[in-house]
Amino acid sequence: MNFELTISPINEIDAALELIVVVNKNLKHDFIQDKKLLKKSGFKAGQDETCLLIEKNRLYVGVESINDDNLRIAMAKALQTLSSTKYKSLKIANYMENKTSYSNLRAIVEGLLLGAYSFDTYKTTKAKQPIKDIIISLEEYNAFDLDMEDAASAIELGQITADATNFTRDIVNTTPEDCFPETLANIAEGLAEDFELECKVLKPKQLRKEKMETLLAVARASRHKPRVIHLTHKPKNPKAVISLIGKGLTYDSGGLSLKPGASMVNMKLDKSGACAVLGIMKAVAEMNLEVEVHGFIGAVENMIGGDAYKPDDVLVAKNGKTIEVRNTDAEGRLVLADVLGYAQQEVEADYMFDFATLTGASVVAVGHYTSSIMGNCDVPKDMIIDAAKASGELATKLDFNRHLGKCLKSNVADISNISNTPYGGAITAGMFLSEFINKENKDKWVHIDIAGPAYVEHAWGENPIGGSGAGVRMMIKLLEKLANK
Repeated sequence: MNFELTISPINEIDAALELIVVVNKNLKHDFIQDKKLLKKSGFKAGQDETCLLIEKNRLYVGVESINDDNLRIAMAKALQTLSSTKYKSLKIANYMENKTSYSNLRAIVEGLLLGAYSFDTYKTTKAKQPIKDIIISLEEYNAFDLDMEDAASAIELGQITADATNFTRDIVNTTPEDCFPETLANIAEGLAEDFELECKVLKPKQLRKEKMETLLAVARASRHKPRVIHLTHKPKNPKAVISLIGKGLTYDSGGLSLKPGASMVNMKLDKSGACAVLGIMKAVAEMNLEVEVHGFIGAVENMIGGDAYKPDDVLVAKNGKTIEVRNTDAEGRLVLADVLGYAQQEVEADYMFDFATLTGASVVAVGHYTSSIMGNCDVPKDMIIDAAKASGELATKLDFNRHLGKCLKSNVADISNISNTPYGGAITAGMFLSEFINKENKDKWVHIDIAGPAYVEHAWGENPIGGSGAGVRMMIKLLEKLANK
């Protein structure tokens, strides 16, 4: 999809279709030329409501008010409406909250690209997005004078962000037969080659040397050998140093604590944290942000077999702590325990953020649309919440408490890998991870449980069914803010 920015007024632009945003159900705007037809069609201009007037080659879409979220979702809905048409180009004017912020324009671009996404790798008949060219006019419906350079920058940032999100969606949606630990390592190496990132991949012999025995235990029964991946973006004068850690369970059967059959469907999603890290690293490199960013991924497949790790096993993590295994389906935290230890060994970061589809309890607690944010210090947690709001993602804090921590006690090891109570499971999983954060890093670390929004079973907002790319946009926003300090 190609974007063109022009100073030409909207009525002088040659395009197959005009996309018009109607604000606050106000069909009396001067720029609305089809008032009678819209009224006849029953168009009320509610948020995300669309009306395609084929005879006029105009598509109307409603928004409750002009803000990033409303525009992003409305644009996605507009592109989805056009997916079965023959229109190849469209034109759109600008809609701004104020004349100094270009975030609305960026949101429009993000929404158009996110809405155009489809995953048809495994279909014999491929989906074809008809819209190839989008022409954006600097004409603004409030008559603000817009700067061409600032507008062009907003469009570029929107493209990079949406492309990184769609890149992440593609990897999440790829089947476990086609995407296994070695595949994630190959994708990382491809990113390093394309965007001049540094890439280091640890294989089993090196993992054993690094004493990552909990990760190796989870991987034991799979024919696909595990990998730990370290991608690095290192500018000359970074404003901050950030470590991102992703859970990369390319498939999770539950191990010997086997999941019910229905719960195994879509477990390709369990690599979403790792995929988010890959997408973020792609965007960081393309934006060339003045932040040093390290992406760590624990890529593993959790399967069953004669060599599978077992409930009652006691494993020794990289930091020396012993873990009693009570459930082999609580495997992601075992993988992250070692990768967190490795990340802290390799990098002295200002902040550490891990991304994981860690618990169904997070979905129970906050729903399918929201990420759960946990950690020991409010400062980095609030950074994530603010970035989520700015990006259009949803996130909320779940606070640790010492009483739930007691539920992880073990009679035979330092800690158990699951709680002895069915309640508060998202928090106890986060508190388990906290045990593998060094004392000096306790206040720098945040755990982001993306189990709810990472994989969409019912389309919502700008997200089609399948991988959503959860975590990518919020972290890009956070890293941009750090780079611009």
